[in-house]
Amino acid sequence: MSKRNSNITCTRKIEFDAAHRVKEHESKCKYLHGHRYVLEVTASAPKLDPLGRIIDFGLLKTKIKSWIDENFDHTAILFDQDKELGEKIASVTNQKIYYLPYNPTAENIAFYLKTNILPQLFSDSEITISKVKLYETPNCYVEIE
Repeated sequence: MSKRNSNITCTRKIEFDAAHRVKEHESKCKYLHGHRYVLEVTASAPKLDPLGRIIDFGLLKTKIKSWIDENFDHTAILFDQDKELGEKIASVTNQKIYYLPYNPTAENIAFYLKTNILPQLFSDSEITISKVKLYETPNCYVEIE
């Protein structure tokens, strides 16, 4: 089964905790607060491997979770124009700060992962990240294909 059905994808779910704030938000999201994010990453490939897989789920988990654990988990994800707040947080709590080049909305975090981070993690393979779904709460998520 070396040929790939174009409809076959595989998805891995990764959960992490992080704080963020949306700078200049019109409501309470302008304040620093935390979420239990749930990230779903969907992968595809031009063909299945000799075992009939797009990628081993364990390898998908290892690559993505390693990056998430190192950079996002239990950090404050802030806009790079919010460095004053980041420096204050880090000086008081010694917490790691991850700066995004734009406001850390769910949409922007998902976009950043899909366009900047995930392609690098799989650049040594034929794997394509076809979809990223990021839950900010159990009832709210964004999806990028």
